[in-house]
Parts: sequence; structure tokens; C-alpha cells
Amino acid sequence: MKRRPEEIVMTDWSDRKVRRAALHAAAKERILVLDGAMGTMLQRRKLQEADYRGERFRDAAGDLKGNHDILNITRPDVILDVHREYLEAGADIIETNTFSGTWVSQSDYHLESAVQDINREGARLARQAAAEYTAKDPSKPRFVAGALGPTNRTASLSPDVNRPDFRNITFDELKDAYKEQARGLIDGGADILLVETIFDTLNAKAAVFGIYELFDELGEQWPLMISGTITDLSGRTLSGQTTEAFWNSLRHAKPFSIGLNCAFGAQQMRPYIAELSRVADVPVSAYPNAGLPNQFGEYDEAPHATAAHLREWAEAGLVNIVGGCCGTTPDHIRAIAESVRGMKPRKVPTIPPALRLSGLEPFTASAA
Repeated sequence: MKRRPEEIVMTDWSDRKVRRAALHAAAKERILVLDGAMGTMLQRRKLQEADYRGERFRDAAGDLKGNHDILNITRPDVILDVHREYLEAGADIIETNTFSGTWVSQSDYHLESAVQDINREGARLARQAAAEYTAKDPSKPRFVAGALGPTNRTASLSPDVNRPDFRNITFDELKDAYKEQARGLIDGGADILLVETIFDTLNAKAAVFGIYELFDELGEQWPLMISGTITDLSGRTLSGQTTEAFWNSLRHAKPFSIGLNCAFGAQQMRPYIAELSRVADVPVSAYPNAGLPNQFGEYDEAPHATAAHLREWAEAGLVNIVGGCCGTTPDHIRAIAESVRGMKPRKVPTIPPALRLSGLEPFTASAA
């Protein structure tokens, strides 16, 4: 008989396999709550160039303000505070502050050499905060998702409209970049690897390839969350895939969960979450923005409004993991956590075997 999360001996909490068992047990019992936006919370703190530089990057070339990931090194106190705020609000899973933690993204700041430290420290800080809150209430274990963002390049599309064949990065370069990032996150204590805000499925495939190459080297696998982003109301990713085609392209990775985040508020995202819920035989995650941005690029949707949408999704049996993306705050996460408390997670369906392919559209060939 499988143990409930609170029955797992918390004196073993430093053991990642114990945490992994607790994660799988918790996911079967309740809707898990992911945290909200890190960037939104950091912008509120009005940090200055000196905060980003610290002592280590004092002489770095160019401006560093806005490179939030290096705050793991230069202002760990700030990052810890944000994690604690989301945990206090009721988050079960907190994301590491590593959205731009590949050499690909850090090359904009000439900080490729800092990537391992950015990711290791990002995971270590989140692990520290999660351990603190698990110790306060062992019946509600908290988990760390190592965040791997999409990078600022795309493997499927040319950045030059006059050269459609041109690419500014290769599949192997992306694969190696994600693998390096994943290694740092695992070294720092991440329980989950979260490949998120995917706008190009080929980038995600590179991430999965690099992550599984690392798993093979380590002789162990970590739960893998995958979250795409639909970029317009036609229901497609930036590289053109529909939601079902996106799932067909990545189901071979056997993820812990598949989901959507960013781009839309909950109201606009719902039909695509419903589609994922119909076709995916793994848990479904959803963490929308706090509505659509206003003319100033800010998010106005109140916490109770976001929470009401996600509660309706839970009542409809669409989701297993919920949280917030751009513009969401601890108040949003608190409202979301309260709105789904006591509700059963979506029942993962058994999908009949079939040949399922995908280009921009899905194709299913069944025996029937």
C-alpha cells in the first residue's frame, strides 16, 4: 500500500527519493499549487544595478539590471524572501529563479561562465525555503521545480525574414545548453525539472534530449514537467502547432505532467487546457497570467478573479496542478490555493493505443 505524504518519515526529507515519493503521493490526493511570478515580485523591490552586480560581477561589462537570475548569487536574501512569500501563500511547488539560466540567454550579458552557479544556487535557495516550510507542516510537503525557460532563440524559425533557411542556433547547441542547466539544478537539489513557456516544440525536444542524456549519465530520472505557451487565439504555439499536436510531439518524454502557461489569462486559456485534458494520459498543469496585459504591459486581474477561473477548471475535472504566471503574486496564489482546497485532481484517463503523429496538426491512425 502506498503511503500518504504525511506518513512519509520527514526525518528522511534530505533524501530526494523520499521527496519524489511524497510528490507522486500528493499528486494523486489533491490538486497541487504552483507558485506565481518571480519577475513581478522582483520588480516590486525596485532593485538597482548594484544589487545585480554585487561583488562578484562588479566589473562585468554592460548593464546587468534586469538579469534576475544572477540575483541567486548577488542577492540570495531577496530570492529567499520571494520563495517564502509563495510558500506562506500555500504553494506546494516553487520554481527556481532560473528562467534564463542557459548560456544561450546569459550570453546577452556575457555571463556564460556563471551558468552553473546561477542554477545550483537557484535550486539551493528554493530547496532551503521548501525544507523550512515542510518542517513547519510535514503533512504538506513542499517541492522544488527547476525552471528551464525557452531561451531567446528558436530552432524552428529564422530570425531573418530574408533568409528563411537561416538559424542562429543549432539543435545540438540547445541540447547541450539545457543539459548544462539541468545538471546545475539537480546539483542544487531540484525535485522536478520544469521545461516551461515553450513557444517552439523543437526547442523543447532539444531540452528533453539533453535532460535524458543527463539522466543516463546519472543513472537516475527526475520527474519532468513540460509546459507550452499558446501565442494567439487560433490556439497555436509560435512555431505553429495546435495543442494536441504539441502533446503528440512530446508524449514520448513520458513527463510527470503536461500543461500550458503564460501568454493568456485564464479565460482565454481554458479551451486549450480542456483539449490537453482530453488527450493527455498524464497530469495536466495550468498557470495562466493574471489576465491580459493592459496598454502599459501590466496585469490588472484581481486574485479572486484568477482563482474563480481555476476553481471552475477544477470543478470541470480539467487540472491536476494550478498556479500563476506573469502578473500573479502571493495574493493570487493564496486565492488559488483556497479555491481548490479539498477538490479532487483530474482523473488521468486511459488513452487507447494508436499511431499518433504531429506536424502543425495532429494525426491519429487507430485500428477502429
